[in-house]
Amino acid sequence: PPTVQLSKLVNSLKAVTSRRLRNEFLDLREAYNKPVLWSRSYFVGSCGGAPLEVVKRYIQHQRG
Repeated sequence: PPTVQLSKLVNSLKAVTSRRLRNEFLDLREAYNKPVLWSRSYFVGSCGGAPLEVVKRYIQHQRG
């Protein structure tokens, strides 16, 4: 079973990527002068243990 709450994992990923992006791309810091880079929302889905190739094929066929 997971040992980390998904919400905490997502928030950590957003914080780290925001910090790294702002440090690497200084233009981004100037152009996007807000205290947060990412929105507060996120999506988490489950595929019931289906193999990754099955999930990829399903997504590709959804693109019309």
